[in-house]
Amino acid sequence: MPERESPSALKEPRLVVKKFLARPQPEGVGAVVRRSIGRFELKYFDPFLALDEFSVTAPAGFPDHPHRGFETVTYMLQGAVTHEDFEGHKGTIGAGDLQWMTAGRGIVHSEMPAAQGTQKGLQLWINLSSKYKMIEPRYQEMLSKDIAETVKDGIKVRVIAGEALGTESPIYTRTPTMYLDFTLKPGAHLQQPIPISWNAFVYILEGEGIFGNPKSQPSTSHHLLLLGTGDGLEAWNKSSKLLRFILVGGQPLGEPLVQFGPFVMNTQEEIDQTIDDFENCTNGFEKAKHWSSEAVIGFDF
Repeated sequence: MPERESPSALKEPRLVVKKFLARPQPEGVGAVVRRSIGRFELKYFDPFLALDEFSVTAPAGFPDHPHRGFETVTYMLQGAVTHEDFEGHKGTIGAGDLQWMTAGRGIVHSEMPAAQGTQKGLQLWINLSSKYKMIEPRYQEMLSKDIAETVKDGIKVRVIAGEALGTESPIYTRTPTMYLDFTLKPGAHLQQPIPISWNAFVYILEGEGIFGNPKSQPSTSHHLLLLGTGDGLEAWNKSSKLLRFILVGGQPLGEPLVQFGPFVMNTQEEIDQTIDDFENCTNGFEKAKHWSSEAVIGFDF
């Protein structure tokens, strides 16, 4: 596929305006997450509700729990996780695999370890516009071998959503989103366009890199970098080891937000209605009344 953007296209590279270290914290049942968005200092970065780097070893995990009003994107880094929900959908994603779940009007599901040892991955929560919050749930799942990938000038990118280095992902995003997994060899220099109106951030998985300004101090793994305004990201690997990070951007919704745990709506009245729907198994949660995952039955919590 021919490149649609030239690396020289950046006129106003985005600078890093805030930087956070994501520290480990307990989550689910016995799991550990490093939360960078959805924490006290950064509750919401429109349209992104949460970003967790998770680590879970059986019998710990994320047993049956509900969602409404947003999407979850699970990208595995190590091991495997089995997903199961009250619609009868069940599947396992391993290292490099992706699940893009649109919770919409309601889903109850479990996410549990499916392999020995420690399972690691990223989960991103993306808000949905008010017009999409009550749509039917849907899934987009992609094996690692099917994720678009390209290599150029010491840069490898896995295109989970959006486009990079002339390669485009087939994943459909209701909230316009880019999600790129970059690995830069020592000495590599990246210029990646980002739509000017979008919010964007970097999360570093491995190594250390310089972002936005070539004279800035290096940033290391587990740091979230919020990017300011501009038309793209510049990054340099001036170290002797590989640098791996994700670049995520999305079109802000600019809508009111009310969140109650796993429910994300626009008004308090909608949240109250959602709680009522879940407790009474109505309006999208009907199947929750008589459903429990095999994971819950099979694990002793």
